[in-house]
Order: sequence, then C-alpha cells, then structure tokens
Amino acid sequence: MLLGGLLGGGGEPAQASELKEGAVPAAYRAWVLKAGSMCEEITAPVIAAQIQQESGWDPDAQSYQYVKDPETGRTIKVPLAQGISQFIPGTWKTWGRDDDKNGRISPFDPGDAIMAQGRFDCALARQMKGYVEDGVASGDVLDLTLAGYNAGPYAVKQYGGIPPYTETRNYVRSIKALMAKYTEDLEEGGGGTVPAGQKLAAPLKGRPVISSPYGVNRPGSAYGYHTGIDFAVASGTPVYAAGAGTVTFSGWNSAYGNRVVVKHKSRDGRTVETTYNHLSARSVAKGATVQVGMLVGHSGNTGNSTGPHLHFELLTGGQFTNPAPWIGL
Repeated sequence: MLLGGLLGGGGEPAQASELKEGAVPAAYRAWVLKAGSMCEEITAPVIAAQIQQESGWDPDAQSYQYVKDPETGRTIKVPLAQGISQFIPGTWKTWGRDDDKNGRISPFDPGDAIMAQGRFDCALARQMKGYVEDGVASGDVLDLTLAGYNAGPYAVKQYGGIPPYTETRNYVRSIKALMAKYTEDLEEGGGGTVPAGQKLAAPLKGRPVISSPYGVNRPGSAYGYHTGIDFAVASGTPVYAAGAGTVTFSGWNSAYGNRVVVKHKSRDGRTVETTYNHLSARSVAKGATVQVGMLVGHSGNTGNSTGPHLHFELLTGGQFTNPAPWIGL
C-alpha cells in the first residue's frame, strides 16, 4: 500500500536511457518516463518499481478495508487503495489531475495515477531533503522518501531516519531491489576503461594538482562547504567522461559557468551523476550518450571562478559525495 496516506505527452525526457527497454508495459512507458523526470531523486525505475510493488501493473487494482458504520453498527466494506498506483481516496484529492486529458480525474486512469505518483514522490523527496539539510533526519534521500511514502513523513521525522517498522524497512528494501529490473545497463566500453579497483575513471589525464579537495570549508568564502574536487589545470585542458552514461545537462550556469552533467548507471539503487564545471568549451550536447574517457569539454575559468581549473563533482542519490575514493585518489 502506498503510504500513510497511500499515494496518496511530449517527447521522452532525458532519463529515457535509464529505463530498461521492454521492462515496463508499452502502454505505460511514456507515463513512467514523464513521471520519472519531475525531480532529480525520483527516476523512472523508482516509479516502475513502486507500481510493481503496489499493483503489479493492474490499472483496475482495488483493495478495501472493513469498518463499523457509526449509525447502524454494521460492518461495511469501503475502498482503501485504488488503481495502478494504489491511491487512497483522501490522498487522491490532493494529487490527482486530468493528466491524460480525457475529461475525468480518476485513479483508475493510468496516466492520471502515474503522474500523481510522480508529483507525490517528488513532494516527499523535497520534504526529506529538507529534513536532512536541517539535521532533523539522516540517511539517503531516496531511502527516506520511500520510508515516508510507506509510513508517512512525520514518522521519518519522529525517528530521525527510516522508522523501525518491519513493514517500512521491508518496503524500502523491496523497492530498491525491484529498481534493478527496470534500470538500463549502460555499457562501459568505448573510449576508455575504469581502472581496476575504481568505480569511475579520473576526468583528467596524468596526475593534476588538487587545489581544493572535497568538503573543505573555505574561510571567507560565500560558498562554504566544497561540493567537489578542484583540479588546477591550464585553460583548454581536455576533460573526459568518468564513466559511461547520458548527458542530462550541457549549457551555461551562472555559478558553474560552462557545465556538463552526466548520469551514469545506478549503483545499489542510487542514481550516480558526475558534473564538469567552469569549462572553456563543451564538446557534448544534452541527450548524448558518452563512454568512459570520451571528451566532454575543455577546462576553463567561466562562471564563479578565480582561476583556470576543473571543478569535478559526484552525486549519488542526488547528494554530493566525495569523488576521491571513486576515482582512485
């Protein structure tokens, strides 16, 4: 059941490559992709795994609960969870919309239900991210979101993380395990290889000087905690993809300057992304598929930068992570 309250068409989004071909019933693939592109933490495989867990892809699925009628004293059967995404009526009132434009808003319309699922998931993810940032809860944002989905967000807040409920912990484990079924395996051959013992390749050749490591609190800096590793290299130095994946952003950012973001194969149920920042030039466009060691751009001094360098970031599950162990440093 989808939580405490239970869940209560344009072109394909950039995440399309992450959803394994043929794993999702064809009639629902476009909706799953669309719902899985609403926010960073909730990917298409998350949406698909939840649907399998909740309804087994049955758009007519329905469960009931038995309650005593306060007027007659009789036990009556009332609807509990409905449709492919298993919304309870009260939660559906908040999240349901006529996404399929058929003139009605119904949890039994797969398009309406799957999009509502994405909206609800993303709202929970934002709430859980806020809990983590405020120190109210700790843990991976996706894990906390799934726990909040099952037990309610305030249970996560109460326990400062995943609640100690067997059902909730099993739910989180089950969804994370099911995600593998729906996640596309990206081949890592081509332009290079990830060295043995590493999870990613280095984005630069040789042994460039690290001018600012991950996590350093820089006194007097407006940015405080350092979200990546800075490599001091001359402007125009070739920058390479640290792993196989899909370019989800290639463009200008006021802080990062010329920026490229690559989404890689998920690991342990978590999304994995690398970012390449302050580039003097970009060599790949959004939507491009890259292989290990493929040129993504050249280092530079664009955006909020005080000198030529590469600011390299790693995000797992939407959270900044120290890249050093991943690239053999």
